Amino acid sequence: MTRNAKINTLLLLAVAALAVLPLALGLGDHKEEPFAGADGEAQSAITEIEPDYEPWFSPLYEPPSGEIESGLFALQAAVGAGVLAYYFGVRRGRRQGAERAREQQPAPGPGPGPGEAVSPGPRA
Repeated sequence: MTRNAKINTLLLLAVAALAVLPLALGLGDHKEEPFAGADGEAQSAITEIEPDYEPWFSPLYEPPSGEIESGLFALQAAVGAGVLAYYFGVRRGRRQGAERAREQQPAPGPGPGPGEAVSPGPRA
């Protein structure tokens, strides 16, 4: 197994552990919504501290249902993943192109010595 394959396998196992361990260990069971987002947690903490708090801003768009909100969030995540994948693909392609260009260059041989003329070669 190559070094990159080992690293990829370890990263995949780490991501799977981060996704499965909280569910398997029952973390967050003491709450109504155990895995609610940080926005909901912050809102409940603020209303506990200051019940008369009024937000300074309101959302520009309020989705009509939770399913649409989840869909928009998934779309946002997919676009972000696509941008990252494109960036890493372009970066890898440039690196591979540079490696191929280096392989196709002729090996440097003994060049002309000082004072020696270089013939331009045959012309077509």
